[in-house]
Amino acid sequence: MCPPHSMEAGKPSTGQGQGQGLGQGQGGRGGVPLEPFVHQVGGHTSMMRYDDHTVCKPLIPREQRFYESLPPEMKEFTPEYKGVVLVCFEGDLDGYINLVAYPYVESEGLDHEELPERDQPRRKHSRRSLHRSSSEHKEERTAHESDSAENLQELKSPRLELQIHSDVPFQMLDGNSGLSSEKISHNPWSLRCHKQQLSRMRSESKERKLYKFLLLENVVHHFIYPCILDLKMGTRQHGDDASEEKAARQMKKCEQSTSATLGVRVCGMQVYQMDTGHYLCRNKYYGRGLSIEGFRHALYQFMHNGTQLRRDLLEPMLGKLRSLKAVLEKQASYRFYSSSLLIIYEGKEPEAESWQNRWNLPPPSVDVRMIDFAHSTFKGFRDDQTVHDGPDRGYVFGLESLIRILEGIGGEHQQPGDSSFCPPMSSALNPTELK
Repeated sequence: MCPPHSMEAGKPSTGQGQGQGLGQGQGGRGGVPLEPFVHQVGGHTSMMRYDDHTVCKPLIPREQRFYESLPPEMKEFTPEYKGVVLVCFEGDLDGYINLVAYPYVESEGLDHEELPERDQPRRKHSRRSLHRSSSEHKEERTAHESDSAENLQELKSPRLELQIHSDVPFQMLDGNSGLSSEKISHNPWSLRCHKQQLSRMRSESKERKLYKFLLLENVVHHFIYPCILDLKMGTRQHGDDASEEKAARQMKKCEQSTSATLGVRVCGMQVYQMDTGHYLCRNKYYGRGLSIEGFRHALYQFMHNGTQLRRDLLEPMLGKLRSLKAVLEKQASYRFYSSSLLIIYEGKEPEAESWQNRWNLPPPSVDVRMIDFAHSTFKGFRDDQTVHDGPDRGYVFGLESLIRILEGIGGEHQQPGDSSFCPPMSSALNPTELK
């Protein structure tokens, strides 16, 4: 057992209005067992399910402060920030890692907020997680560690068992746009991120047993079959504090993808298919290789449910994107480097009781949310030395591209190959003007 010494079990954290089940979980002593979030379609760190309405992720101080400083007009387009929990991981007698979240209470000598960003990603360890390999484990446990819950020397090959899963199977599209044969009960990208995160956390377990996690709204909780598009926004992805090496890597990714030409690229996607009853998935590597035409087709595919194009989604989706664009155009000095935009809609179409009532159906459920603010900045934020002028033009450019492409999809007779399907390239701005 890894007791979180800096918390008082069952007591809500300071300043947290939303208890979200703190102190009422099944992890013992007020802890809440965590699971990988099965609908994670992008990102490089594992999102964890805290409860039906809440997810959590490793705390990065910059991102936490940004959520706390959000302008009121942006809150409609971001997940609700719910506070902080402490996460403890331990091994059980069966050789699995269990992750448990506890209420966070400010305490002297146990403030991890100022750890470098590179140390933060020790993140999600799900409550039923990886059976570790014995070769990896040899260097991690010393002879005096006799606690049976943490003595994992005899563990074998990796294995993941999820207690929370989707009833709808997921199927990843391979590089040739064909279907993979494997169908699983969670988005394959969430499993990949979770395994990598567990490996990092385990390797660091000798140095640290407690981790701060942000609690955030689960923005897909009210969707039955959430169709999710994760888009990396803007023409620049590196933060002002990035090293020259990292900045060069990020600039190369942008130059070689639609980030440079459209101000947006695909980072992940899942789309519910009415004809087969499962989700089709894409990951960030697919998105990086897309041409402008390929990006058009990806958006078309996101709007297609296997039987028809969901034209009913276009107006509500365009309305939210236009509203977000109007809000961001007013945010002088803000930069959202490396942030993403989630576009979400309900994959289960409402059924009319009769043919005559088909026009009385409720509007489709659509949502648009900005996420991932670890590299965001604005004037006066955390004493940042670099101050930018005007709104984030690269991000706004990406929104303009999205709006134009979706407007093109809405054309009555247009198909993905039509030349009018995408924003005219004459409207594209020079990426150097969009920083």
